[in-house]
Amino acid sequence: MTIKEVSERFGVSTDTLRYYERIGLIPPVARTSGGIRDYTESDISWVEHTICMRNAGVPIEALIEYIRLFQMGDATFEARCQLLKEQYEQLDEQKKQIENTMERLQYKISKYENAIKTGELTWGKKEDTK
Repeated sequence: MTIKEVSERFGVSTDTLRYYERIGLIPPVARTSGGIRDYTESDISWVEHTICMRNAGVPIEALIEYIRLFQMGDATFEARCQLLKEQYEQLDEQKKQIENTMERLQYKISKYENAIKTGELTWGKKEDTK
């Protein structure tokens, strides 16, 4: 697959794909005799993995470290597992914070929807007025 095809498939720019490769977020992509990147299914898997992780907010540094460990071979299973566990824990904490914020927003939305219907805005607690 060409870089343009991969770009279209994942909705990222060709510049982004080149950047990911240059900084080590994806392993180097083989090239044709004409110098054009030729993405294999394995390369596409790495692109998909990277986009998924970046969309979730996993830091670039953690992904680069994961790729580095992967390229070092099977002796790094434990280190890779630990790195993934750490990222999972961080994402889990972010998820809890997001859920808390969503609950607060839903509460406020319901108050305003009720106010729209009744013409009156009432809050249960003083801090709810913010």
